[in-house]
Amino acid sequence: MTAESGAWRKGKRVAIIGAGPTGVSAAIAFLKQGFDVRLFEKNPEPQPLGGAVLLSVPVLAVLREYGIDVGPSFGSKTGVQFRNNKGKVRAELPFNPNIEKSFGIPGWHYGVLRKSAFGKMMNILPDNVIVPDHGFSHYEETGDEVIAHFENGAAVTADILVGADGVRSKVSEQAFGDPGLFHVGLRVWLAWCDHIEGLDRTYGAISHGRKIQASWFPMLHDGKPGFEWWIVEPVTEDQPVPENPEAYLRNLLKDFADPLPRFPDHTNFESQIFPWNIYNRPLLKSWSKGRVVCVGDAVHPVSPYAAYGMGMGIEDGYFLAREFKNASLEDAGAVTAAFNRFEAERVDYVNHQVEFARELGQRFHHAPAPVAMIRDFVFDNTSVLGKLIQKDYLADQEKMSLALTELHV
Repeated sequence: MTAESGAWRKGKRVAIIGAGPTGVSAAIAFLKQGFDVRLFEKNPEPQPLGGAVLLSVPVLAVLREYGIDVGPSFGSKTGVQFRNNKGKVRAELPFNPNIEKSFGIPGWHYGVLRKSAFGKMMNILPDNVIVPDHGFSHYEETGDEVIAHFENGAAVTADILVGADGVRSKVSEQAFGDPGLFHVGLRVWLAWCDHIEGLDRTYGAISHGRKIQASWFPMLHDGKPGFEWWIVEPVTEDQPVPENPEAYLRNLLKDFADPLPRFPDHTNFESQIFPWNIYNRPLLKSWSKGRVVCVGDAVHPVSPYAAYGMGMGIEDGYFLAREFKNASLEDAGAVTAAFNRFEAERVDYVNHQVEFARELGQRFHHAPAPVAMIRDFVFDNTSVLGKLIQKDYLADQEKMSLALTELHV
């Protein structure tokens, strides 16, 4: 298949770089708006990384709009508690009944294996959309068009170019310069396992010791019950992965309350665990330039405390395409106006979520010992943590959710 096989009409051409969840979401959303889409992937086939993921109700509503069945077999509805390492509940995320009623989806968070959710997204893409083995090289703008060049020598002419090529995005770097990536001093171990008999599936817990977070949630993988669990630890950028991850993680979990020390017993350490060093970049005030726009980790990599990286990228793709409804991409003014509307809705909202996640990571993993002792005393004995989460995490998401009236039932 050539890079421009199938329909490729001037004024309708959307080239997307990167076939991860963000790029696939954008492709689906633009196709639903009637555009011609090519999704360029550097690998022979898309490769979703990591284990399980928590998706929030507005993300499920977007996937439902795409035509994906988000019924009971899609994911596991779960309550969310913040705990200390001894099991004491510090805060609980409430469900908003207005959001549940508006979307017709109960709860707020759903646990699902990343591969399963991504597979359902891939299943609704037409066969001719993904162009594999096309590593992006650079682009050039020629007035009313943009030409994407690839490492294999191929080139494609489009009306707009969408960079969804991850934290080390070449599209973003060309558009906005050196991203200034920095290691946040954290490593996440993402893991999952099959169901454990007797373990409550109605809630999950984010548990904190002095320096380590260890957490678990119920999830579904291909409709079957299981659990996702993960550990967040402070590390330096050059700190190697331990040679024996199982022994290392068992040691980290030994001071945490049940059920956390049990999860390694049910996990295949060859195939069900994935270490991930966390990088961020300075926040951007604009994600577009000319006929180019970037979405997802290409402009806002998310620390684990947002629990929201895949979901935020899926939302980006939906919001971006929504602003191009009935637009001719030949019209430079229409392109700029659509980018501006997209950024007005997303940039400040996303930047706030990213900054809050980064701040929590610093508070929980890099506080000096005396400060950490005071932090733990306050969180154990007051409602401060719950109020912080409600104000800085939930409030903006609830406002965004209630504004998505076209997705309400």
